[in-house]
Amino acid sequence: MYDVIVIGAGHAGVEAGLAAARLGSKTLVLTISLDAIAMLACNPSIGGTGKGHLVREIDALGGQMALLADSVTLQSKMLNKAKGPAVHSLRIQADKYKYHDHTKQLLETTPNLTLRQAEVEALTFEDGVLSGVIARGGLHFEGRSVVIASGTYLRSKVFIGHEVIDIGPSGMKNTKKLSGQLEQLGFEIMRFKTGTPARIHADSLDYSKLTLHPGDDEIIPFSFMNDKLEIDQIDCYLGYSNPLTHQLIQANIHDSAMYSGNIEGTGARYCPSIEDKITRFADKNRHQFFLEPEGLKTKELYVQGMSSSLPESVQEAFLKTMDGMEHVQVLRPGYAIEYDCINPNQLKLSLESKLIDNLFFAGQVNGSSGYEEAAAQGLIAGINAHRKLHDLEPLVLQRDQAYIGVLIDDLVTKGADEPFRMMTSRCEYRLVLRQDNADLRLTEIGRDIGLVSDDRYERFRTKLAQREAELNRIETTNLAMDKVNPLLESIGETPVNENVSIKNMLKRSKVDYALLEPIDVTRGDIPAEILTGIEVEVKYKGYIDKQMKQIERFQSLESKVIPEDIDYLSISGLRIEARQKLAARRPENLGQASRISGVNPADLSVLLIYLESKRR
Repeated sequence: MYDVIVIGAGHAGVEAGLAAARLGSKTLVLTISLDAIAMLACNPSIGGTGKGHLVREIDALGGQMALLADSVTLQSKMLNKAKGPAVHSLRIQADKYKYHDHTKQLLETTPNLTLRQAEVEALTFEDGVLSGVIARGGLHFEGRSVVIASGTYLRSKVFIGHEVIDIGPSGMKNTKKLSGQLEQLGFEIMRFKTGTPARIHADSLDYSKLTLHPGDDEIIPFSFMNDKLEIDQIDCYLGYSNPLTHQLIQANIHDSAMYSGNIEGTGARYCPSIEDKITRFADKNRHQFFLEPEGLKTKELYVQGMSSSLPESVQEAFLKTMDGMEHVQVLRPGYAIEYDCINPNQLKLSLESKLIDNLFFAGQVNGSSGYEEAAAQGLIAGINAHRKLHDLEPLVLQRDQAYIGVLIDDLVTKGADEPFRMMTSRCEYRLVLRQDNADLRLTEIGRDIGLVSDDRYERFRTKLAQREAELNRIETTNLAMDKVNPLLESIGETPVNENVSIKNMLKRSKVDYALLEPIDVTRGDIPAEILTGIEVEVKYKGYIDKQMKQIERFQSLESKVIPEDIDYLSISGLRIEARQKLAARRPENLGQASRISGVNPADLSVLLIYLESKRR
């Protein structure tokens, strides 16, 4: 008998299993293959725009992805540095084989966690209550709570040209029976599609015709537990397709699985295949690609930006039309993969099913895409599977608290009609929810839950003390006018007429800690991440204050809970569309109701009056 059974050991299953076990639940993680644990089946990278925020939030809550990423980093870049701090996002190239090895070893050595290779075919019930799972061969595992984190393995099919292969990602086995039972239990099954490009041999390229794409000089770790990373970074390279490439693809596009009619599923808008790109953006005469290493002990390179489901011969031919790739050796072909997932509208904000108690879903089975989105959901599902068994309130992060809250709220409230990808533009409070302050926002929550270790919490408290001392210092320490003005003149800034505080200096757009260093003699050895956060808060204080007022209004709606048994169809004054949408989605609070398509402000006013009358 297990407390929590996790189906799947991808990025969602790993975080779910580790969280439940670390919180004290006897946990079983079942995977269709031990070789598929934490597999980076698509690009060998962690983070990116919006996604980097998720990784740092997972870390602040006591999850694992950031620590794993830091341990296998090959190259590190901070994206969007030319833009504002709200959209700065860390991205690293990862050694995909080390990532798998490190994660597998962690699962094998974590107390309270049992890891086993098994293909789950069905959920089991006793007197209508979820009681465990049955695996292939008749193995029965009893469990009080189940997290389904099956990724892209449910009835998956791989497409290469006209060839349809009955397998999962990267040649792994798929599973055929579980989604059929979910459908019988009342879950709406959707069919989604994603894809991946060819892998090529690093020694078959002419790098003189490609553009070097190195990592940053300063490596910023993902995990707040690491001050710095000392590694020799591996270079990536940038190249472009050309009109000949596009002509060859267009001439053979009828052989692409995406355009031959074989694929039913909906693909990801923000990760199009090269076939999609030349069709949707026919006016462009080139598209960029990046060559990314898959690991230190392999010659395989990932051709980011060239995802394709054309026949292997055509893939090889169009790759050879590009500069530097004339003699390319393809090691693995690109492919498209189609799979089953559920409609996330059928989940609560805790990621528990609305249909079956103690059944949780996390990751791509919820219609999302990406390792980071999956890991974030897995962490929340694992936490809440444990908390449900102990009659504790679920952890539900709000939109004003975390990108994780935005991710889950968007999935559950708005649903997914295509693979969902996290982006900074989805977050309305992104200046407050920056990646640099994820620990300040979430570490206390992780500590209250029980996932933040003593070491992590002590480190956090030290950071808080350093930060408070530095905030006090910059407010009370003045810099001499005769030393400040030469610096201001050197950057074209207006000089001052009197001595000025460090804080007022930092309010200027062109002034930062680095500029002030020669004259700021009282500054101690403060970690760079603390200085970065303070700089942002000082410079953008006016904008941050405005967002905080918006958050106050947002919280007033989120605090108005809607009873589970409310009969929307009987509320007079609600439009018919609003009644139907509310009855189908059954939002948990007024804020969530406001984000349902088809529910307008007038409907919210009617609902608010109705709830107030019931309360009285």
